[in-house]
Amino acid sequence: MNAANLVDYLKYYRVIRHYFCAKYKITYPDLELLFFLYSEQYFSGADFVEYNELFSWQKGKLYRLIDDGWISVFRKKDGFKKTVYCVSHKGKVMMSSFYKKLSGEEISEEERNNPLFKRNVKYTDKVYRNMIKKMNQFTKQQRYLSPE
Repeated sequence: MNAANLVDYLKYYRVIRHYFCAKYKITYPDLELLFFLYSEQYFSGADFVEYNELFSWQKGKLYRLIDDGWISVFRKKDGFKKTVYCVSHKGKVMMSSFYKKLSGEEISEEERNNPLFKRNVKYTDKVYRNMIKKMNQFTKQQRYLSPE
């Protein structure tokens, strides 16, 4: 496989992850948990606990994610039927956007759409901001490469 045909989805994963955590004010572990839950469609509290065991324990995490709008109750407990959860519309939109960015969609460089481009940000955010510029430039170049 030559370089023109190579698709490297994870090349800028760290940059995209940092951007999403800053934009949506979400932690890395919560984002990674949502990756798993996003593909599950529906899940029980037991399913949540089972996968969440991979992360540091945090009391009430499921309820915090519900309160923050990342997870919704799909069906409330009724008799012998368990409560069923799903990733909320807000979570689905974020995850879909994340995958689009991994696939080569550019990240906004405008201050109003990207908190990393605000004036008073930490040094680390400035480093990621510079990498976003390089990533967007690389993406544009890849898009316009002509087949040989």
